[in-house]
Amino acid sequence: MEYVGETLSNLIHQTAFFNLTFGNLIMIVVACVFLYLAIRWDFEPLLLVPIAFGMLLVNIYPDIMASPEETSNGVGGLLYYFYSLDEWSILPSLILMGVGAMTDFSPLIANPICFLLGAAAQFGIFGAYLIAMAIGFNNEAAAAISIIGGADGPTSIFLAGKLGQTDLMGPIAVAAYSYMSLVPIIQPPIMKALTTKEERGIHMDNLRQVSKLERILFPVVVTLVVCLLLPTTAPLVGMLMLGNLFRESGVVRQLSETASNAMMYIVVILLGTSVGASTSAERFLNTDTLKIVGLGLAAFAFGTAAGVIFGKVLCFITHGKINPLIGAAGVSAVPMAARVAQKVGAEEDPTNFLLMHAMGPNVAGVIGTAVAAGVFMAIFGV
Repeated sequence: MEYVGETLSNLIHQTAFFNLTFGNLIMIVVACVFLYLAIRWDFEPLLLVPIAFGMLLVNIYPDIMASPEETSNGVGGLLYYFYSLDEWSILPSLILMGVGAMTDFSPLIANPICFLLGAAAQFGIFGAYLIAMAIGFNNEAAAAISIIGGADGPTSIFLAGKLGQTDLMGPIAVAAYSYMSLVPIIQPPIMKALTTKEERGIHMDNLRQVSKLERILFPVVVTLVVCLLLPTTAPLVGMLMLGNLFRESGVVRQLSETASNAMMYIVVILLGTSVGASTSAERFLNTDTLKIVGLGLAAFAFGTAAGVIFGKVLCFITHGKINPLIGAAGVSAVPMAARVAQKVGAEEDPTNFLLMHAMGPNVAGVIGTAVAAGVFMAIFGV
C-alpha cells in the first residue's frame, strides 16, 4: 500500500501544476489572448496561432526548449531544434523566398517613385535605434530592436541572430509579429490624423502594363545592385528575389508553387512555434521586454507616419496625383499594410481602389527593411 501511495504521489508531482510559476500563468493567459485574437477576430492567424501555441507549450513544459547540455540523455527539446533554425537565419531567409514567390512586384516596377515611399517608412527604424541607445541598450541590441519598426518578422529575427542578440530574439520576434498582426488597428488612426478627407479621397491613375521582360529583369537587377553594395543582405534580398524570379520566369512553375505554398506553410509552422517557445516566463517577463515592446510600437508608428508625410510631399509635388495613404504601406507587412491603405481610402470613397498602388510601397518596404538590416550589419562589421 505504501508503494502505491508513493507511486501516486510521484505521478501527481510530475504534473505541470506543481512546477507552474506565477509568471508561467501570466504567459499562458497571454497565449490564450493571442489565440482568441487569431481565431475569433482573424488577426493574422497564420502567424499568431503557431506563435501562441509555442508560447503555451513552453510555459507548461519548459524542457521542450531545453538544449542538449540541459538534458540527461544529451538530446534537446523538440522546439530547441526549430529555434536553432531561426538562430542560423535559415527560416527567416526561406520565409522571404516564399514572400517573393507570392508577391507581384509589377506595381513597384510600374511606379518606381514607390521606392522613395518605402525608404521614407524606414525612418521609424533609425529613430527607434537612437531612442533604444538613449534608454540603455548597447549598439547591437538597439539595432536589432529597431528593425521591429519595419513590421518585418523574418528580418527582425535575422538581424538579431547576426548581431548576437539571441537573448532578445524572442521578445523582438514576438513584438514584430504582433505588430504585423495588429496593422489594421495601429495604422488607420495615424493615417487619418495626418491626412485630410480630400487627400484620402484622391483617385490615382491606372498603373501602366509591365512587360514580362521587366518582371524577369527586376529581381536580377535588384539582387545585383543591393547585394553588390551590401553583400550581407544576400540571404534576405537574394531569397526574396529568387522566389520572385521563380514566379515571373514562367519556366519553374513547380518551384514557384512549392515556395509559395507547401514550403512557405511548413516554414511558418516551424518559425511560429519556435518564436512562441522563446517566450518562457523567465526570459520574457522583465523590464527589457517591456522596453522592446514599447520601442517596437514607437518605431512602427514613426515609420507609418513618415511614409504618410512623405506621401503628402509627393502629393503636393505631383499636384494631387498621389494619394498620401499609400505611404503608410511602406512598412514591410505584406500585404496587410496595402490592404489597410485600400480600406481607409474606401471609407472616404468606395469607388477608390488603392490596393495595387499601395503594393508598390509595400514591396519597396520589404526591400528597404532588408537594406536597413544590411546597413546595421555593415556598421558593426558582421
